[in-house]
Amino acid sequence: MSDLLSTAPRARLRDLLAGPGPLVAPGAYDALSARLVEQAGFDAVYMTGFGTTAGLLGRPDVGLLTGTEMADNARRLVAAVDVPVIADGDTGYGNAINVLRTVQTYEQAGVAAIQLEDQVTPKKCGHMSGKEIVPLPEMLGKIRAATEARRDPEFLIIARTDAVAVEGVDAAIERARAFRDAGADLLFVEAPTSEADIERIAGELAGVAPLVFNWAEGGRTPPLGLDRMAELGFALVIYPIGTLLAATAGMRSLLETLRKDGTPQAALPGLPAFDEFTSLVGLPEVRELEQRYR
Repeated sequence: MSDLLSTAPRARLRDLLAGPGPLVAPGAYDALSARLVEQAGFDAVYMTGFGTTAGLLGRPDVGLLTGTEMADNARRLVAAVDVPVIADGDTGYGNAINVLRTVQTYEQAGVAAIQLEDQVTPKKCGHMSGKEIVPLPEMLGKIRAATEARRDPEFLIIARTDAVAVEGVDAAIERARAFRDAGADLLFVEAPTSEADIERIAGELAGVAPLVFNWAEGGRTPPLGLDRMAELGFALVIYPIGTLLAATAGMRSLLETLRKDGTPQAALPGLPAFDEFTSLVGLPEVRELEQRYR
């Protein structure tokens, strides 16, 4: 039964990616934010490594989390929603042998797709400076390992290159093509810094494999409109950290009021009511189950 439950969102993700326009996947960093993404009407959730690191450790995305910690977080997100979860898998947490275990662990967690990148371990957020990338043959070995490790053919492998910041757009396009030849299902060229570069990447790769656009809030990539991204042929658009930034702003505001006034009373009108919050996290369903099994 669990295999059937995990396969259904993966098949759904493939259907969504084959649709006429880009699939929009807002970022989530914990089960609550994933649930809110689903309740807002989105068809997929993106588990952000940046947000997961901030949420679990309160630290920056510089390779501090292990694969086990990331997979555990992914498992909680999958359990909280019915829509497909696309999960950041960073570098695979080591070499190709580590990638084998990472992919199997993420697949067992129930995610629909894993994203793997070609940075040197420990990695950095794709919109930070000082990144390094592994030699192309090493990354191709990781992608082959990932494709061979999966047991469910519906489980998708997203291959990301950070080469734009290190070796330029030409190298990034060359790497992406090689990633597809190695078996990647989707291609992700991280952090182009101009619309011209985005157009070139899309023009050369849109016919090779479905493409991912990272609309990193406040990052180095120009913020294109969704219609423009559709015109360029992107299949998946992720908004990785907006929910994290919004939560941070909300908590800061509440805490400022509490520190100033001594109580949160003045901030309460802008917050969900207690009953509203317990409803959105599923209390009515729990009450129903209590009655059923009484």
